[in-house]
Order: sequence, then C-alpha cells, then structure tokens
Amino acid sequence: MNLAKALRARYPNNSERIQLLRQRLEEVCIAFIETDHGDGNAMQKLCSADDSQYWQQLSEVLVANQLLKVNLPITHPTEGPDFVFDCDSCRIWIEVICPEPRGIPDDWTKHISGTAVTLPHEAILLRWSAAIKEKAEKLLGKPGMSGYLDKQTVGLNDVYVIAVNGRLLRGFNGVFPELTGISQYPYAVEATFALGPLQVAINKTTLKATEKGHQHRPLISKSKGNAVPADTFFDPKFAPVSAIWAVDLDELLLLGEVRPMAVIHNPLATNRLRKGVLPAQSEYEAVDGGAYFQLTTQNGRSAVA
Repeated sequence: MNLAKALRARYPNNSERIQLLRQRLEEVCIAFIETDHGDGNAMQKLCSADDSQYWQQLSEVLVANQLLKVNLPITHPTEGPDFVFDCDSCRIWIEVICPEPRGIPDDWTKHISGTAVTLPHEAILLRWSAAIKEKAEKLLGKPGMSGYLDKQTVGLNDVYVIAVNGRLLRGFNGVFPELTGISQYPYAVEATFALGPLQVAINKTTLKATEKGHQHRPLISKSKGNAVPADTFFDPKFAPVSAIWAVDLDELLLLGEVRPMAVIHNPLATNRLRKGVLPAQSEYEAVDGGAYFQLTTQNGRSAVA
C-alpha cells in the first residue's frame, strides 16, 4: 500500500496548503502505525478510496493524536476498545466510531451552493444515537454477542468512554465542523439526556408566553420502525458507560485549526471519568437535584482562557 499515492488521489489539489496537509497526514498516519496504535489493516483502510473506511480509520488516528498531544500514555490493546491508558490509578478505555450519514438527505451532505437547505436535526441525532448504542453494546453485549465486560477485557472498575466523531454528518459538503443540535447543546447531550428543542408555552386567553425551556424528548421518531430512546444516561442499564467524548475532527486539525470537542458525563456511571482528563472545550454533567437533574456546563482542558 502506498499511502502517499492514496493521499494524493484523495487530496489532488497541489496548492502549497494541500501539499503541506498531505505531508502532515502521511507523517501522523505512519507514526500511528509504527507505534502500534492501530490494527493490522490500518494502512489498508487509510489507503482506501471508500470514505467510510478511510474516515473510521482516520478518526482513530486523529483521536490518538489528540490524546498524545496532552501526554496521555495510550496503547492499542490486541483485544478490546481502540485505546487504553492509566490515569489517577484508574484504567480508561476509549472506543472510537465515525458514524456514516445513512438516512441524512443528500441536499445536506452534498449541498449545492446557492440552494436552500433545512437542517435535518432528527436524522443527524439518530446517527449519533445509533453510534452510541453500537459502542455501548460492544461493552455490554447483546443477544448472541458477548461484550467487553463479559469477556473481562474491560474490568468492572474501569472507565469506558465512547468517542464519536461527527465528521461525516456535516452539511454543506463537510465544510463546517459542528457538534450542536437543535437544542443548542451537542447532539451527544440530546441523545443521552432526552433534551429536545427550545419551546414556549402560550396562554390561550392572554396569548402571552407563560413558560420557556427545553422540550423533554425521551424518544426520537423515525420514518419507519419504532422510535429510538434518547435518554441513555438516565437508564441504569448503561451505567458501565462512563462518558461520551463528542468530537468533530478532520485533517485540518493537523494544520493547527481548532475543532469542537465536548465530554458528556454519565450521572449514573458505575465508574466516573474525572473532569479535565480528555481534551475538550466543554464538559457537560447532569447534577442530581433530588426531584430532577440539572444540566451544567463547564470549561474543559482545551478551553481558551
């Protein structure tokens, strides 16, 4: 496999910037492989012309790059999640996924300049929910499939984090990185805390607004089939999942451009992830208020001072 040739085919422009981009990509990908941070077929996937294979593998490369930049001593285990490292006497596992844009309209992902387009927020949210569910099942198992816990690959006292890269779910031909859904919170928050769009209650007699707030949306409707749960972190079944690391990472990260990252903590987690461990601009936590949970936001370790 010739990585340089594959990258030239994927990024054919020969501007100085793109040449530098190809060079940085090649350097980082080769370092990833030479340090045994990927599976044996990592080079094959990085050379693939198939977007899904390429972006799933590149997502692992970019996630590893971000972890190494903050000096987290990651290794790639022979079995189990993609990365593992020890921090504060705790073992932390990172499982990476880059969901494909299935069910998202082409007029969003392949937008033609000058045409109007509507944000398909529910379709995008369904992809986030499906990605989280898929990687939660890798840990918990499902009928006919043992999970990492059953296999004792991930220990009962270990932290398990699902890293979701939303790169392929972008609109406008993937130009603008974005994690934020219709609620103005990250899609990962909507998928785990049943948070819906902002809504206003209006008194029928006075026609004045009486109540404002976010809609409680425990289910996401689908055009076909049953609605999908969006309250993952309020379900005790998912207590072994410690957090979601929501990111929108692409190759321009290697040229110094900033990309959004957020950590969403599970309030019911058996093993909590300490805030400030993973690189992110913001961290979200649902604090138990007795009769309710209060969603709070704080700066992460990558926030600009």
